[in-house]
Amino acid sequence: MENRRFVYLMCGLLAIFAVAAAFAPSARAASSTQVIYSFAGDEDGEYTDSDLIMDNAGNLYGTSVLGGDFGSGTVFELSPSGNSWTHTALYSFTGGADGGEPYKGVTLDAQGNLYGTAVVGGTGGTCVESGCGVVYKLTNNGGTWTQTVIHNFRGRDGYGPGNGLTLDTAGNLYGMTAVGGASGLGVIYQVKPQPDGSWKLVVIHNFTGGNDGSSGSAGRLLLDSAGNLYGVATTGGFNGKGTAFKLSPTQDGKFKFKTLYAFKGQPDAGFPYGALNFDAAGNLYGTTYYDGANDLGSVYQLSLGPDGKWRERVLYSFKGGSDGNGSISNLVTDAAGNMYGTTSEGGAGCSCGVIFKMARAGGVWKESVVYRFQGVPDAGFAYNGMVAGPPGTFFGATVHGGDDNEGAVYQFTP
Repeated sequence: MENRRFVYLMCGLLAIFAVAAAFAPSARAASSTQVIYSFAGDEDGEYTDSDLIMDNAGNLYGTSVLGGDFGSGTVFELSPSGNSWTHTALYSFTGGADGGEPYKGVTLDAQGNLYGTAVVGGTGGTCVESGCGVVYKLTNNGGTWTQTVIHNFRGRDGYGPGNGLTLDTAGNLYGMTAVGGASGLGVIYQVKPQPDGSWKLVVIHNFTGGNDGSSGSAGRLLLDSAGNLYGVATTGGFNGKGTAFKLSPTQDGKFKFKTLYAFKGQPDAGFPYGALNFDAAGNLYGTTYYDGANDLGSVYQLSLGPDGKWRERVLYSFKGGSDGNGSISNLVTDAAGNMYGTTSEGGAGCSCGVIFKMARAGGVWKESVVYRFQGVPDAGFAYNGMVAGPPGTFFGATVHGGDDNEGAVYQFTP
């Protein structure tokens, strides 16, 4: 799996919870981080490279890349039960026609259905792996979950979808792939529900590797109230270090692609893998795995100027060691406007990653490490950011750590 992680890191697919009651050591007395579920491997699931989502009842949903009844991954639910959490594997992938190895979690609609992608399997074509991957839907009927493949990738429409899906108000789904498509460099796609109950995938952009970038990132596309989509391409662009882009809907139902910024590389940011996030003023924020002043990753801001051009500035360059490095994280904001994210490496002696905070004072952003993952039995190796829970809490997943080093879900309280 570590070899697969390295491959997906370079191509951009990947970029790259037995309840534990004890609190792990915290970097500051004011905050706490607790493993709420440790994955046991095998049927329980393992390698939780997953964004998390939370429903209105406080249940968490995510995916494990491996494990389950057939070893090809799971979709899971964590439900609060008193002072603990109950884990349920909602679905186990076979790796065949239903898909396999689901990265980056699921998306929830208003009816309680879940949507996601799996990087292998399906019946759509012959790719390097067994199948080109799928988009799937999980429907809850009285507590019984049914999985349906709503699109089989064929290669020319994308291959190996490795990011989470974005849902609009009309029920359309949006995602990216890092490879496949007309140029073999990934696509941005829309999956539309049809009147007869079927689904139709439309490629809305083929990455060319030119100024538009290449390899759609592992981060989800960001949707604004006007229906515009924002995202990043991990590589390519004018400087070869990735791009930030916008897709605007047109009157004929198509989308217009625009590159907002071409990352320049060290000391500027470079190679973005995580999703973008907005603030109230319309600025965009994200992280990069490489580059920054120390070539160990960065936190950056994109702002729209009065001339209609987007400008980028690096807010922080990771230093490695106890500071952490190699962020694949989205950023999540608290009520005070502070931003939190994770790094995949650095921190404590195990180099298991950190949780960091970005706080603004007088227009200047300052970074601080608020938690260093300790590894077994604590969480370790955060390949994803966090999701906001009840006020003042955040939740995240790590691919290793937990009691059995098969992955963990943790709660962070600043």
